[in-house]
Amino acid sequence: MDLILHRLDMSLRMRAGSVILRCLSMALLLLCPPLAAQDAYPSRPIRIIVPYPAGPSGADNLARLLGPRLAERWQVPVVVENRPGASAVPGHELIANASPNGYTMGFSATSFTTNVALARKLPYDPIKSFERIVLLGTNVVSVAIANKVPANSLAEFLTLVRHQPGKLNYASPGNGTPQHLAMELLKLEAKLDIVHVPYKSSAGALTDLVAGTVQAMVIPLQTAAPYVQAGSIKMVAMMSAQRAPAFPDVPTMRELGMPAIDVDTWYGAFAPAGTPPPIIAKWNAELNALLRMPEIREALAKLGMVPGGGTPERFTRLLEDDIARWIRVVAASKIKAD
Repeated sequence: MDLILHRLDMSLRMRAGSVILRCLSMALLLLCPPLAAQDAYPSRPIRIIVPYPAGPSGADNLARLLGPRLAERWQVPVVVENRPGASAVPGHELIANASPNGYTMGFSATSFTTNVALARKLPYDPIKSFERIVLLGTNVVSVAIANKVPANSLAEFLTLVRHQPGKLNYASPGNGTPQHLAMELLKLEAKLDIVHVPYKSSAGALTDLVAGTVQAMVIPLQTAAPYVQAGSIKMVAMMSAQRAPAFPDVPTMRELGMPAIDVDTWYGAFAPAGTPPPIIAKWNAELNALLRMPEIREALAKLGMVPGGGTPERFTRLLEDDIARWIRVVAASKIKAD
């Protein structure tokens, strides 16, 4: 009888243990989605927030170039959503506050860091509110002067400015824009006294540069190129570290004795803070793969862009360096945000 009772007790214990194990298994399944479900990302439409107007801007061009390729590779819709205004701050806020599930991402540009330097009241932390995905590309930035200016090189133009302190002007598409800050950096390094004339757009500033109403301007290469090729303005220097293949005779600032001036406009992909590392890794891998494709590189070259790529850490270092540089320029130049 004792043996029977012992076996019955063992049987009940085993059944109880089995029930407990099944309960634990079900709880784990509820807490952790199956591996297949994790691997299924993305499984629904993705939106890319661009905090600039639709049209000829680098971030928008990249979103509309890369978005359809991602949609094709992932077999889900990828929608580009433009949220311009207020120096791109509302668009960046929208990205920062989005659910960190990989279905809302952002493509941004240099104003992301200049906004920090200008001490704008930002409703997000530029580092802690975002995950960096990858540097998408850079644009070469040039220094151009009006045809009416009696100079044909940067050295000649700087001499002209020094001989007429406070008498010559330079244009920008607005106070606090990357072009404004880049020219202020040149002023600091070359010790120039030249007056800033802010416009409401690049178009208005370029119109007056062509007319000779203003004497100089910092311009992205792809914007300046048709005017230079038409003989409407003169390009005298590249602010980037290397010469541009489209204008091989135009020297860099480093070659002209100003190595501290190494300026590009940049474009990059962001995610809201807290987005899972596997999703960041997937985006990074896919975007790097696209940026290596010959047809993508050719399309970027036509836009005057140099393809980016690399790790999120590389992009983070670029942002930190950019913020530190523009904070220094803004402080030294006593620039105030509008």
